[in-house]
Amino acid sequence: MGLSTLLGSSGDRDRAARAKRLTASSNASLSSSIASASDPPFPEYIYDPDHLRPLDPEPPSLREMNDCLEVLASVFPDTQVEVFREALADAGKESVLAVAANAMLTQRVEKVKGRWKRPNMGEAGNKEGAAAPEGSVPAAERYRTDEYKTAAKAMAWHEFKGLSRSAIEAVLAEHNYSYLDARRTLVDLSSKSWRFTIATLFSRRKSPVDSTGTHPLILWKPLPNGTLAPCLKSTGHAELDKELFDALIKPLNDKRRAEQELNDHRFAIALNTTEAEDMHETIECACCFADCPFQEFTSCSTECHMICFRCVQHSISEAVFGQGWQRTINVEKGTLRCPAVEGDGCDGCIPEDHAHRAMLEEPKGAEILHKLEQRLADHNLLASGLPLVRCPFCTFAQVDEIYMPPDVVKADGRLPSPGVVPLICSLFFLSSLAESKASYFLVGVGLILGARLLVGERLRAELDKAEERRWRRRRGLRFLCESPQCGRASCLSCKKEWVDVHVCNESSLVALRTQVEQAMSMAIKRVCPRCNMSFVKLAGCNKLVCPCGYKMCYVCRRDIGGTEGPDVGYRHFCEHFRPDGDPKACEKCKKCNLWELEDTDKVLEQAKEEAERKWRETENRDLSGVEKVYLETGFAGQRRPGLVESVLMHGKIPTLTEILDVVVEHLYF
Repeated sequence: MGLSTLLGSSGDRDRAARAKRLTASSNASLSSSIASASDPPFPEYIYDPDHLRPLDPEPPSLREMNDCLEVLASVFPDTQVEVFREALADAGKESVLAVAANAMLTQRVEKVKGRWKRPNMGEAGNKEGAAAPEGSVPAAERYRTDEYKTAAKAMAWHEFKGLSRSAIEAVLAEHNYSYLDARRTLVDLSSKSWRFTIATLFSRRKSPVDSTGTHPLILWKPLPNGTLAPCLKSTGHAELDKELFDALIKPLNDKRRAEQELNDHRFAIALNTTEAEDMHETIECACCFADCPFQEFTSCSTECHMICFRCVQHSISEAVFGQGWQRTINVEKGTLRCPAVEGDGCDGCIPEDHAHRAMLEEPKGAEILHKLEQRLADHNLLASGLPLVRCPFCTFAQVDEIYMPPDVVKADGRLPSPGVVPLICSLFFLSSLAESKASYFLVGVGLILGARLLVGERLRAELDKAEERRWRRRRGLRFLCESPQCGRASCLSCKKEWVDVHVCNESSLVALRTQVEQAMSMAIKRVCPRCNMSFVKLAGCNKLVCPCGYKMCYVCRRDIGGTEGPDVGYRHFCEHFRPDGDPKACEKCKKCNLWELEDTDKVLEQAKEEAERKWRETENRDLSGVEKVYLETGFAGQRRPGLVESVLMHGKIPTLTEILDVVVEHLYF
């Protein structure tokens, strides 16, 4: 009986346990179904923009810090955003913006340390093809949420398993946790890691950059219609998914869609041509004598010659890029002349809308049409004979005119001719009575006004030009392009991009030295992943200790803090016997060298050469001797001497233009 009681009690306990598990599982399934109904999970693979989840609003504290970045970027537009983040981090918690702004005003040179912002020199204004608002903070430079940082670190850990987590965190901190920007540095580090090489060899994983150029984060999955589409595995964070989708998947989708539309259009044309040939409804072209369907034809406006769209495309392309402009383009009507062979004397033209339709059927027809319209506009502007000011970065032009109100003209001494003679007589009479230096001044003014009356229209025209040059100097040299695709500011004198404070003839030299200094500092800069402080090693060993207590290796950026383990402190570095300060690599192990210096110098030289190469591509010229001296010494050259200095020091005889400029600037009020 006791045994049966024990068995019965154990069976009751088993049944109770099973019932409890079933209840718990049912509750868990119910809660998961409720959670899924209220908050849909992220899709595992993203191949369509509809799969992207809406972005969550920024926390109030993070939004406040980003607003501070926007304010500082608008006040100091020539400084990199990284400097503002450091200034805000050093400002404390009270009056962050005021303290950071005061530090930028009083200690700007110490804060910036050569990290000046370089102007964007893209093909159409900048890299995005449009002018970015001045002072705006890019999305990659803004403060990130903790969830974004966690997702970025998890993705980097998954892709670069051969690198230590501390090294990955250090690289992400250097690039403000922007995964796409930090990935380039992580690829370079992984290619030098022997652990990553072994892991890739045995696991047969794809390398970060394969030979086909396909990004390893892109997966090709079959769609329900059977085609393969590029997909992105979700990271679990909406903002990171959107950044990766826009940078990796969207360009591929746009390319595939354009190719599909082009293939469909070609197939439709071929099918239409085949059906027209079968029905014997083709027409012969008067230019190439080919048979085409009626839908692919246009006619001239005079003799009604039938011209196929292919001949229209070839004629316009030859006119824009070849030598057939005068022969094939009617600049008065802005369209194509009739290219019929039998109509050499035909003065007809192809209708403009038909020419546009023919060009839009070509893959790059829109670009060719745009160049045609630009060339027609340039021809009309030159034919008008108006003085023009052109943007050096695009084809925008506007009339260069100086407006001088009538009251201002009279105030400048532009007296009417009938009153000049009495004024000259009065000046000579007063000069004869005065016995001081004022007499010389009165005589000079009288001579100038008399010469203006006696010499005639030539001197009058020169004085008008000098006065116009004076008003131009007052107007300033800053020219703002009003084209929606450009919108950049430039200098009317040196034709370079305008950056406050602008100095002509020295801007390119300053840009050169700034680019070199910035590239060299960025190449050897390290960022603490704990406090985000930037620092550069000037001397000593490769064990770096941040003021916050974080310890890292300068070579591989790995965390070497802690108390136990094979990579703690100096045990992370090679422990074989070697003289102090020996920078050579060890032949017995693969550990980092405590005194390695050779790679740093090589990186600096490569960064300098890369910066100089980009500058040469931007300026389209090589470095001159003066520019090489400036790059080494910082001396940009002497200023141009004035008129008086040229006469007294060099004995240079001033020109009439220089004399009139001085007279108009100092004697006309």
